[in-house]
Amino acid sequence: MEGTVYVLTNPAMPDLVKIGKTTRDVSLRLADLYSTGVPLPFECEYAAKVKDVDGTEKAFHLGFKKDRVNIKREFFKIDPEQAIAFLKLLEIKDMTPSVRKEAESVDVEAKASVEKFKKDRLPVVNYFEMGLEVGDVFTYELDQNITCTVKNQRKVEYEGEEYYLTGLTKKLLDNPRNIRGSKYWYHKGRNLVEIYNDTYAND
Repeated sequence: MEGTVYVLTNPAMPDLVKIGKTTRDVSLRLADLYSTGVPLPFECEYAAKVKDVDGTEKAFHLGFKKDRVNIKREFFKIDPEQAIAFLKLLEIKDMTPSVRKEAESVDVEAKASVEKFKKDRLPVVNYFEMGLEVGDVFTYELDQNITCTVKNQRKVEYEGEEYYLTGLTKKLLDNPRNIRGSKYWYHKGRNLVEIYNDTYAND
């Protein structure tokens, strides 16, 4: 049976991805997920129509079995891009734009709360506070031939242009969604998120 398989994230559940399915109107499913037990609405990272919705969902659950946090829940401790790459292989049609539109309508008033939550949750990155210096090299996780260098306390340089790391990562991924760019980059073998956490963990 045809249906939609979706990859969702939630600002209140960092580092978790929800992979699920629906054969109903997507807006109804998103409304169901946004229950009283969930503080903020889910955000759609990707969604696609597939020929066999049940088989596709089972393939996801089998493929990411070791990353599932609870056998009774469809949450996985993976990067959204891992699930998206898999789903693109099985899709009939990319449904992401329409699902995102429906997701935004689930709770219009919550949008400001979501943005505030994201802003307040993490201290602003400062490379100098993290012990890095101008000229330090970052290596891109998905292609180690791609590197950038620290330009100042907030920005990096790539191919002669300045970027915030998140903006550069979105450009490389060709992904307009909000992501945490630093998790895709390494400095001397250490992921930047690890360096960030070591710097600000006690703040």
